[in-house]
This record gives sequence, C-alpha cells and structure tokens, in this order.
Amino acid sequence: MVFSLKKAKPTVEGSIHLSGSKSISNRVLIIRALCEETFDIQRLASAKDTETLQALLSSSARVLDAGAAGTTYRFMTAYLATQPGEQVLTGSERMKQRPIGILVEALRQLGAQINYLEQEGYPPLLIGESNHLGHHNKVSISAGTSSQYISALLMIAPTLPHGMELQLVGKLVSRPYIEMTLALMQHFGVSHEWEGDTIQIAPQSYRARPFVVEADWSAASYYYAIVALADQAHLELKGLFADSLQGDAVLVEMMQAFGVKTSFNEKGVLLEKTPHSLPDLFAWDFIRCPDLAQTIAVVCAGLGVPARFTGLETLSIKETDRIAALKNELGKVHVRLENAGIMANGKEYFAIAGKSHFDSVPVFDTYEDHRMAMAFAPLALQHPIQIAEPMVVVKSYPEFYEDLKSIGFELS
Repeated sequence: MVFSLKKAKPTVEGSIHLSGSKSISNRVLIIRALCEETFDIQRLASAKDTETLQALLSSSARVLDAGAAGTTYRFMTAYLATQPGEQVLTGSERMKQRPIGILVEALRQLGAQINYLEQEGYPPLLIGESNHLGHHNKVSISAGTSSQYISALLMIAPTLPHGMELQLVGKLVSRPYIEMTLALMQHFGVSHEWEGDTIQIAPQSYRARPFVVEADWSAASYYYAIVALADQAHLELKGLFADSLQGDAVLVEMMQAFGVKTSFNEKGVLLEKTPHSLPDLFAWDFIRCPDLAQTIAVVCAGLGVPARFTGLETLSIKETDRIAALKNELGKVHVRLENAGIMANGKEYFAIAGKSHFDSVPVFDTYEDHRMAMAFAPLALQHPIQIAEPMVVVKSYPEFYEDLKSIGFELS
C-alpha cells in the first residue's frame, strides 16, 4: 500500500486533539496491574502498542504475543516474572531480532526463571514461576541500555519481598524516561531514593488513584515540523500539559530555532509561525529525547539548515535501524546524513547537509517504523510525496492521517 500526500497551500490552521501518551499509558497500565485495587484511567493512548498491552494484561493464555510492540514486550517480560505459572512471551519477526538479553540477565540476578526458546539473547521467552524472584534485591544493569529495561525493573521493584537496589553502570542515556517512570510510581504512592548511580526502592504497595493521561509530545512533534515548514501557521494542539513528565516536551525550546512559537492555554498549546532567521547550524544532543531525532532531521532537510546531532546511541535498536533508514530516505530529496566522527568530548556525531529538492514524487519507505512515516509526512507542504506501508502509524498514532486531513492535507 502507498499513500499519496500533498498540501495545496503552505499554510496551516486548525485544531487537533492529540491522543494520550503511549509512554505514560503503558507505564500506568503496568502499575495498575501491580496494584492491589483497580483504578480508572482516562484518555489512554489509542496506540496499537497500548491496546496490545491491555489485551496481554487481561489474558489468561499461556502463550502471549506482543507483536511488534517493543515497550510492551519489555514491560511484560518483567511483569510476567512476578506472576504465578509459566508463560511464553513471543512477538513479530522483527521483535525476535531485537535484543532482550540485558533485561533477562537483570531479572535472573533477582531470581527470575527465564529461558530462551530460540536465539540466545532474543525473544521468544519462557518465563517460569516467580517463587525465587526477589530473594536477591541487588541488581546492576548498563546505564547505556534502553530505558525501557530500567523502567521495567523499577516498576516491579516495590512488589518484591526486599524491594530493589538497582545500580546503573556507565553513562546514562534516556534519563527523562526513567524520571517519568519514577514520577508515575510516586504518584501512586511508591517512594524511591536515587543517589549517584544507585536507585533504591523499598518493598511497598501501589495505591489506587484515578489518572488522566497527558497527550503525546512525540505525536506533537510532527505538527511542530509542519508549522516549521509552513509559510503561515496557527495550530492548536489539545491535551498537552505545561508541567509535563515527557522528555519530548523539550520541543517548546528546540523548535524556537525554526520560528515556531508555543503558547500554553487551558486546552493545550497554540503553535504559530513567526518571522525568524534560520540558524547557520542546528546542534542538539538527543540523548534525552531520541524519538525526536527523525522529525528534526526532516525539518533541517526541508529548511536547508545544516545540523549536528549527537546522542543517537539507541536509534539503531528501535523498530528499525533509524540512522540507516534516515540516510536512505533523506537521500531521495538530495540531503545527506553522515556519521561525521567523534567530537572533542568523545561523543559520536552525525551531520546533515543539503536542502530538500524534488526531481519527482518521492516514495518514502517506512521500514515497519511508525516514526519514519510521520516524520516525513510534513514534506508534503513542499511537494507531493508518497509514503509506502503508511499504516505503520497505528503503532502509536492511528488517527494520524485523519488529523492531517482535518488541517488541509490531501490524501489518496
């Protein structure tokens, strides 16, 4: 399947009610499952990943299939280790290529019974009885690994007989997602101590409280990109909070460089395009907001702003190798993304050079990655484009194309 996307005029006006944050929704669902009492959750994400997690948590089947949902798979691995009985946790073919060994090893340190059913270090997993889980409460894990592994461990920590003392080894990446997890746990009555490289959580109970999920700042990024590429824009995004738990809320600061003004109101935010001189170089460390890298890369390409990106360490183990995918697709509009070397501070950096140029209607491939489809869609403001396998967006934002149509994009 291929969608054609275009916008007759490079102006944008309208209002969009964004779905709830997938990151927050998935964490709150796990916390509710670990809580002794149930509670109401309003504005849950409509993402397929969240629907999958809900279904798995309510299932009594022995074999559970997480499909392509990475966060769901990782959170369920830790959750199932705390549950009675024996379950098989599997996933899509791509999921079977995504490493899980670091999390499994950490859970084994705590006494979990987990075995690999196919390739060592990868799904599917056979997760056994929880009888010995938590007899040891000290565990260490690489701080440079996916924050989802760390969050998965943290959320089960208060339910273990001796709690958990989690040591983060090495350089920490994606700290905002760990802070989000701990803040949500605090909201539901679980305290922690974080000193240096160690997080300590005593055995305690989650307390049931009604919860409203904030809209997704990652989803908001595509509209920030649209406003940045538009000649004129006046666009309201409903459901976002000024005091956000999400690291991607850094968009407010980041997008000022491209002339996007953010004003908060009681409904969410108002985005406006303002007269603005573009920077000679846009430099950003994405270590705290890796899910924004694709969006910002396309904005820099569309505006012809040279860029230097660091903090992309986790992008190669996402739904696809996002660095390789970006390099391929930006090349279709004559923009280069290159691994440019090591900076003086030891960080690997990537350079973006060139301005989008259209010889014909490009067909952007999506690599089974929802963010590739949504990150490249804003280029339709500049020229008609096509998106291959466009429905990958259901993973996090099923309403994406309908919302684009509501602000004047033409889809066929």
